[in-house]
Amino acid sequence: MADPRGFITTPRQVAPRRPVEERVNDWNEVYPGGPGKALLPIITEQAGRCMDCGIPFCHQGCPLGNLIPEWNDLVWRDDWIEAIDRLHATNNFPEFTGRLCPAPCETACVVGINREPVTIKNVEVSIIDRAWEWRNVRPEPPEYLTGKTVAVVGSGPAGLAVAQQLTRAGHTVAVYERDDKAGGLLRYGIPEFKMEKVHVDRRVEQMQREGTVFRTGVQVGDTLTGSQLRDRYDAVVLAIGSTVRRDLPAPGRELAGIHQAMEFLPQANRVAVGEEVQDQILATDKDVVIIGGGDTGADCLGTSIRQGARSVTSLEIMPQPGEDRPETQPWPTYPMVYRVASAHEEGGERKYAVSTKEFVGDDDGNVAGLRIVEVEMKDGRFEEVPGSEKVIPAQLVLFAMGFTGPQREGLVEQLGVDLDERGNIVRDRDFMSSVPGVFVAGDAGRGQSLIVWAIAEGRSAAAGVDAYLTGGRSPLPRPIKPNDRPLMV
Repeated sequence: MADPRGFITTPRQVAPRRPVEERVNDWNEVYPGGPGKALLPIITEQAGRCMDCGIPFCHQGCPLGNLIPEWNDLVWRDDWIEAIDRLHATNNFPEFTGRLCPAPCETACVVGINREPVTIKNVEVSIIDRAWEWRNVRPEPPEYLTGKTVAVVGSGPAGLAVAQQLTRAGHTVAVYERDDKAGGLLRYGIPEFKMEKVHVDRRVEQMQREGTVFRTGVQVGDTLTGSQLRDRYDAVVLAIGSTVRRDLPAPGRELAGIHQAMEFLPQANRVAVGEEVQDQILATDKDVVIIGGGDTGADCLGTSIRQGARSVTSLEIMPQPGEDRPETQPWPTYPMVYRVASAHEEGGERKYAVSTKEFVGDDDGNVAGLRIVEVEMKDGRFEEVPGSEKVIPAQLVLFAMGFTGPQREGLVEQLGVDLDERGNIVRDRDFMSSVPGVFVAGDAGRGQSLIVWAIAEGRSAAAGVDAYLTGGRSPLPRPIKPNDRPLMV
């Protein structure tokens, strides 16, 4: 193990962020030099807090099955070369998860039963950031080609993971992406201040050098039909995500100035890296209201602040979580507690247990405010609190309420795959859909979920595809099954 008394003698420390007054004036990551470099002065001691428990429940909390005690010990011993090898053994893209994953491994950490858990996520990102800096992340092209071809539709984390695994197994893989660059939501949904796109660019470059082909700007289901795709390739993997956005059909929804988060964020991300966007949706000098209190809402908050919003209010219909674990969500489950993202430190107001009754407009047909009311849960239903109704100003309203499944029009309908009652694509234990040779990975089959689940799905689906193409048992790892769910009560 690492330091035998580290979890007793060393307090938990996380990477320090740049001062708020500095970081809100740029789009760089909120950590000075990136989280990995920000942690280096304290990372050895933090890795030493891992107690190498007999049953590492952090493995249970992580869908990828990351070998967390092993690379904690290696960092403590200053063996960074072996540490990145152990990290890459289970995770294709630790620089993504180390920045974006909410770290269910930490809430399952045994140290966290009666102390603060190990900073697993911070150690992870330090390992990979140093590996890139030392040029220890190299292409791993296959030794031979199988002659089998695979099309992967979608280049988000699930699509990238399945493509990299299958390319390294010797199959010829082409990744189709409708946007002009690969990365999916990693590129266009995640703001620069959370993850700079250099991390996506160099992974795509690595994959290209391994042999993966990227075909961007292709709308599969339109310019290339589902039947054409099946005719060209021996197998097809749908990693198209869960993209049908939840809406709020309250009175006044038709007013100008009401947008989905995934209309607002991609435009801001493009501008942040120097691209031009016509008729950009801007928060500048506006009262912004964000409906939805999750990660996407926080991304909208940080983006609005950087654009110079006059005020930002985040609305959430659920009551405010407590600071401590609820009794119904004991260790090692992932608890619903009050969390503060970097964007929340930068400004804005968070309102809980409120519902939007109406969008109020001005004489020109633009949104001018929201009529909201406080709610409380009774018998499993939300009821309005009498006398709590009021109007708050808003010239820009952003919906960050999540997604309800993959887009059905086009490719999904053309392929004729079965859907479940939630609108997700049905798949068997090998991640194959109801159509032979068509596989599903990520949110398109699981429903909206975390990046760590997307990568785990991609790795597992790759094993199913490989077995299908070779007619035998695949040596590729299969960290999860399609029906696996997070460790929750």
